[in-house]
Amino acid sequence: MTPEELFALIRQGENSGVEFKRDDLRREQLAREVVAFANFQGGRLLIGVEDDGTVTGIQREDLEHWVIDTVFGRTVHPQLLPYYETVRVDDGKQVAVVTVLPGTAKPYVVRHNQREDIYVRVGSTSQLATREQQAALFASGGLLHAELLPVSGSALADLDRARLTDYLGRVLADEVPPDEPAWLDRLCGLGFMMERTDGPPVCTIAGAVLFAHRPRRLLRQAGLRWMAFSGDDMDYQALDDRVLDAPLVGLWSVSGTGQVFRAQDGLIEIFMERALPLLSAESAELVEHLRRERRWFYPPEAVRECLLNAFAHRDWTRPAEVEVVRYGNRLTVTSPGALQNAMTIDKMLAGQRSARNPIIVEVLRDYGYVDARGMGVRRKIVPLIRQSTGSAPVFEPTEYFLRVTLPATPISKDHP
Repeated sequence: MTPEELFALIRQGENSGVEFKRDDLRREQLAREVVAFANFQGGRLLIGVEDDGTVTGIQREDLEHWVIDTVFGRTVHPQLLPYYETVRVDDGKQVAVVTVLPGTAKPYVVRHNQREDIYVRVGSTSQLATREQQAALFASGGLLHAELLPVSGSALADLDRARLTDYLGRVLADEVPPDEPAWLDRLCGLGFMMERTDGPPVCTIAGAVLFAHRPRRLLRQAGLRWMAFSGDDMDYQALDDRVLDAPLVGLWSVSGTGQVFRAQDGLIEIFMERALPLLSAESAELVEHLRRERRWFYPPEAVRECLLNAFAHRDWTRPAEVEVVRYGNRLTVTSPGALQNAMTIDKMLAGQRSARNPIIVEVLRDYGYVDARGMGVRRKIVPLIRQSTGSAPVFEPTEYFLRVTLPATPISKDHP
């Protein structure tokens, strides 16, 4: 880093990715900032700079050894390897620049006084993580599968026995349990329910989302929020605004001739049916067989793939629904939670996979909702949108959600 680049950073002040520190701080103070950066999106520590941006320089002897060995080696856990450099400014003073990359083994903690404290970056400060933030960090690091968390107050009766019977008997070609104890044992083994020491088993988040009669009655963040507006921004006059509640998978049956058909829709089918008039339009002219041709403003396969990804990879520790909003010029699909661990948009577009909810993904794959390769973004969403509109979908990752924006094909003026 050059002195000019250093002063440019200092002029911007402290923020979510830059922290100023004097060199007389204690090791746990520096470790707190390191951990907060690693648990967020990384950042730089400028040692030898006052809070107001004044450069006082570093005075501590063997500062680099102290930072690498004492702070990173003994106080931060799991271990991180920073990039350490010193920058000499015109008056002979030196500033240490410690660059911390986003961690791949979250959550990172500060070990001191026989404690382990988890810190997160909030604006320009580092704060102790709340319970919800800790859960999100454990989930992003792969140490917690939120889909296996118990749903308080739930029971076997909350699950749709017909859907479960279809899944076990037809999809898995397995024996259907003959009685309630056998059902409880089988569903606990599959991860759809969880045993307790103080009472009967309860549903897991995966079981409730996939198979419950009314998932939102058990779990408020289940379901799907759907809104539609005629203009390019939200306004008070919505064309449609509804929270949809249904099990994620449909109910399939076998006819007398052996043909498999869907007897009841799942959440994805319910959404596609409700949104149909606002995602497509029928031609004014009759075509072959005296029918009207339907024109889609968004390729239905791409919309469906976005929805499946939103549910399969969402963070269930976040108290928000998957949200779909249609505007006059675009469709947005928002999935709660940041990208998991070291996943990036570039890696996702390249086809790299990292399942946050493996049980939900496997069930969706068993039913044929998703393919075995998990290449929906690369093989469906991106090429279909490019072919339909000439533009690429936009992926917006944040600390709180992943949003996909699909540009619309031109909409006629007489369409709402």
